[in-house]
Amino acid sequence: MPPSLPTRRGVLGGLGALAVAGSFGLAAAGRSASAIASDADVRVRYWNLFSGGDGVNMIAMLDAFRRANPRVDVKDSTLQWGNPYYTKLAMAAAGQRAPDLAVMHLGRIPGFAPGRLLDPWDVGLLARYGVREADFDPLLWKRAVVDGKLYGLPLDIHAQLCFYRRDVCAKAGLLGDDGDLAAVSSPEEWFKALKAARKATKGGLQTLGMKANEPNFSWWFFLSFYTQLGGTCLSADGRDLTFDTDKAVEVLEFLRQHVTDGFTTPVGIADGEMFINGSPFTWEGNWSVPVFGGAKLDYGATPLPAVFGRAATHAESHCFVLPHQEGRGGPTDEGAHQLAAYVVRHALDWSRGGHIPAYKPTLRVEKYRALKPQSEYVSAMDHMAVEPDVWFAGSTGILAQRVGPAVAASNSGSASPDATARRMRGIFEKLLTMKDPMAGRAAAAAGGGTA
Repeated sequence: MPPSLPTRRGVLGGLGALAVAGSFGLAAAGRSASAIASDADVRVRYWNLFSGGDGVNMIAMLDAFRRANPRVDVKDSTLQWGNPYYTKLAMAAAGQRAPDLAVMHLGRIPGFAPGRLLDPWDVGLLARYGVREADFDPLLWKRAVVDGKLYGLPLDIHAQLCFYRRDVCAKAGLLGDDGDLAAVSSPEEWFKALKAARKATKGGLQTLGMKANEPNFSWWFFLSFYTQLGGTCLSADGRDLTFDTDKAVEVLEFLRQHVTDGFTTPVGIADGEMFINGSPFTWEGNWSVPVFGGAKLDYGATPLPAVFGRAATHAESHCFVLPHQEGRGGPTDEGAHQLAAYVVRHALDWSRGGHIPAYKPTLRVEKYRALKPQSEYVSAMDHMAVEPDVWFAGSTGILAQRVGPAVAASNSGSASPDATARRMRGIFEKLLTMKDPMAGRAAAAAGGGTA
């Protein structure tokens, strides 16, 4: 994220960790001292990584839960986003100091040794609180299942999007009859649209913000367009390498052309600000909706352009997990199920921050369909480009840490697309032989782990 944009992440970990008050050494079941003090029946300790606008929305949802369920005392703690969060969560689960409930990116579940650092959900108990498998996209639910057990309860889908200024795009003739951005179906059409947009853009502003030198975004955008070409990285079981260097070169050349043709600045440090000031396009995560909405722009958002014929845009998901506790069960465990189910079922409030609710009944609510631009890009959940289900993948995982800089180097011109594609394949080859530090097995030997 651009450092000056008030986003929830600060992708590179610029946010300091907030204090985790009273998180360790507390009873896993029964009525805790805190619950007694608040006249509640049970205390649920809940960790999350939501700051910024997401943090505000989550706090509002927790307050609503407290009002509706006064007998459950929720003690929530917000930790630093990214690897610091996952390191602390793993250490807590391994050291018998885990919270009762936590948030995790769905792609990180295979690397968290399900069954050892995570406990499975009681789907019968979830059903008692109104949440069932039929309420979710089958692919999303399947990604949360390991060895036949549910280890993640999906909360949302957050996707990379193409944000566009309606005022500039209208001047450039790029809007359809409905007032939304007209679709393109090839790289040639996309670059033709960018040329028209550049002519309609006031001087000093780039045409497209794409964070060309930021590793995480570079990897996410690569994966989106690589998936559009039908490219895969690993076999379905996560054991064999299927990375196609020819397809990778095609995508890398496409991304690099945005820089060489002058549509984007190679540094990409002020993409969001430029969009607010009049740039016609920026590629950002859906979490930027509150930022751009707060700036009172006339804008829209769609999934990334399907320039290679097949719609696909990178997506991840936040989900609720149960960090491992010896003897998990009883009133506190039931309270954790109740809290997670409540938040998932009341995701309309969460979607105001830009996220697509994972709970499908929310998508049919009139208030959700009236949200703009959320309703314009809800189709992103139907063509998610996701990372392989292996221990080294997932948000800020080792895979992103290693391939992201390679893509960024190609974007900026310090490495050729051909050399970068070979380098990326080599990274996958090496990662397949590495052992999962939490499970002690290599992906090539153990498979991806999801059912």
